[in-house]
Amino acid sequence: METVVVAPPASAPVPVTLRKLYFLRFAFAAVWAALLFTTADALGPLSTALLLIYPLFDVAAAVVDVRSARANGGPAAPLYANIAISSLTVLALALAATSGIPAVLRVWGAWAVAAGIVQLVTGAVRRRLGGQWPMIVSGALSTLAGLSFVTQAGADDPSLNSLAGYAFLGGVFFLASALRLGRGARGPA
Repeated sequence: METVVVAPPASAPVPVTLRKLYFLRFAFAAVWAALLFTTADALGPLSTALLLIYPLFDVAAAVVDVRSARANGGPAAPLYANIAISSLTVLALALAATSGIPAVLRVWGAWAVAAGIVQLVTGAVRRRLGGQWPMIVSGALSTLAGLSFVTQAGADDPSLNSLAGYAFLGGVFFLASALRLGRGARGPA
């Protein structure tokens, strides 16, 4: 039995929009991670602002993604879930930041688990677009990382360093997915 996989046409708006969005998400994650890494040992105004900006950026990216998906008949339900989860996370992080790094790690961990599951589901639903395996793997790893953040919250000297590494790795998965989407748009290699 032979399976034929039809790639979307090169002019397909969803992969082009996703590809641009994924490149942007990689760049944002890399810059954000570098900035957080420099302030990760203490919870000050800059690190708190960075902690709130990350899920806000996630909300904005999901809104762009929803608009593209709706305009092209793609699945939007998981993206709406992501918007809700990330919006609540901004509020929870603002409260957690007043209690210290362990509280932040717990909230970030819960967000990583929930957002990871949503990302995994979204990638699975979008498999036909191509370039989604990195998103599926990233979603699964995010879920595991979230559990480790919760565990790290109980450590003797918790730090935000692991969040910088998490964001950067997530950005690398967005980059891999963008590159795979670009390869799919050019046809089989």
